[in-house]
Amino acid sequence: MSIEYLGLSEIHGPLIVLEGIQDASYEEIVEFTVENVNKKIGRIIEIYEDKAVIQVFEGTEEMSLKNTRTKLTGHPMEIALSQDILGRIFNGIGKPIDGLAPIISPIKKNINGLPLNPCKREYPRNYIQTGISSIDCLTTLIRGQKLPIFSGNGLPHDQLAAQIVKQASLGNRSNEQFGIVFAAMGIKHDVAEFFKKTFEENGVSSHVTMFLNLANDPVIERLITPKVALTTAEYLAFEKNMHILVILTDITSFAEAMREVSSSKGEIPSRKGYPGYLYSELAALYERAGIISGVNGSVTQIPILTMPNDDITHPIPDLTGYITEGQIVLDRLLHQKAIYPPINILPSLSRLMKDGIGSDYTREDHQDLANQLFSSYAHVGEARALASVIGEDEISPLDKKYLRFGTALESEFIAQGYSSNRSLIDTLNMGWNLLSLLPKEELDRIDTKILNKYYKNTTFV
Repeated sequence: MSIEYLGLSEIHGPLIVLEGIQDASYEEIVEFTVENVNKKIGRIIEIYEDKAVIQVFEGTEEMSLKNTRTKLTGHPMEIALSQDILGRIFNGIGKPIDGLAPIISPIKKNINGLPLNPCKREYPRNYIQTGISSIDCLTTLIRGQKLPIFSGNGLPHDQLAAQIVKQASLGNRSNEQFGIVFAAMGIKHDVAEFFKKTFEENGVSSHVTMFLNLANDPVIERLITPKVALTTAEYLAFEKNMHILVILTDITSFAEAMREVSSSKGEIPSRKGYPGYLYSELAALYERAGIISGVNGSVTQIPILTMPNDDITHPIPDLTGYITEGQIVLDRLLHQKAIYPPINILPSLSRLMKDGIGSDYTREDHQDLANQLFSSYAHVGEARALASVIGEDEISPLDKKYLRFGTALESEFIAQGYSSNRSLIDTLNMGWNLLSLLPKEELDRIDTKILNKYYKNTTFV
C-alpha cells in the first residue's frame, strides 16, 4: 500500500526534506504532485529517524512547501526492459525522447543492479575490434573488460566515441549477437545531435540504445543515467546472451554532479571537494562489467572522462585507474600536430590484453609485435630529446632511423582519420611494415621464429 503526504518540510536546491515519514526505504522512489497538476519523481537518499532527504530528478522549481503531495511507491527506481530497447533513444532517466511509445514489458529491473558473485565471474577472453589501429594492436579491448579513455577539454573524445560505436564488432566471432549501449551525461545539444546523426547515417542505430542527459537537464539525472544504461546492458548480456559494449561519457560530469549534490547535503568534502565516497560510487559503476559463467553474453565498458587541466593525478582519473584494467590516454601535443586519434601509446595499456589475443584469438605475432612497437617508440623519445640538444645532423645513423620510424608511426599508424576502419590483420601488417624501417637486430622483443616469418626488408610507404 502506498502512503501519501501533503506538504514538505524544507527545500534546498534539488533536495527536499520530509518530516513525519513512516516505512520509508533507502533508494525508494517518490512521486510528487505539484499544485495537483505537475508530476515529478525523486528518490530517498538519506533517512534519519522520521526525516527523509529526497533527490528530485526534474528539479524543485514550482514546488511549494504547502501544496505538494508526496507519494511513497514502496520500491526503488526500476526500468522496463525488453529486446525492443535496442534502436531507441531515452533521456537520462529512461524516458523515451525519440517520439515512440515507452517500453511496455513485465520485466522491470532495479537500476542499482546486483553485485556479481566473484565465484561466478569468468576471466575475460577474446576481443572487440574497434577498427582503430592504436587500440586494436597496442591496447586491445577484451570482452568483459573496463577500459577507460582519459581525455581533456577540447580533445576529440566525442568523435572517437562515435567512431568506436560505428565501427565496433566482435572480430572473428561475427555470428554472435552484438549491441551497444551509449550513455552521455551533461552534453550540449549540438553534441547530442552529432551522436544521433552519426549513428543514423552509418546504419548502426538499430543495435544502439542511447541515454542522453543534456547540459540543461537536472544535475540529479546525471547520477541516474549510467545506472540506467548499465542495467539495460546487463539485461541484454545476461538474459539475452548478447555481447554488449557500454560507452559512458563523460564520467567527469557524473562526478561533478555527485560533488554538487554532496555539497547541498552539507557533507564534509574530500579531495578537490568531491565526496569521500567517490571511489565506491565509481567502483559500483565500473564493476558491473564482466562475464558470468554459463552465460554467452558479456558487458564491456569504455568510460570516457575529461581530466581537468590534463591532470592525470586528479581524483577522477586517479580513482578510475585503481578500479579499471588499463587506460587509453589522449594527448594534446599529438592533437596539435593534427594527428587523429591523438592516442599517446606509451602511457596507454590494456591489462587484460595478453589473455585475449594470440594464435587462439587474433594472430600468433600480436603480443610480440605490440611489445616491440612500444619499446621502439620509447627509443624514439630518447632520440628526439638528443636531437633537440645536439641537432639532428649530429646524431647516429641508427637514431636517425628511429626518428624516421617515430614519424611514420605517428602519421601512418596512430593517425588514421575519422572514417578509416582498419581490420586487425591490416593493422598487424602495417605494424610489421613500420618495424621493417629498423634493423633486424634492434627488434629484441620478438621471438626469432616470428621475426623471421614477418620481418620485411622493404621501405614503409
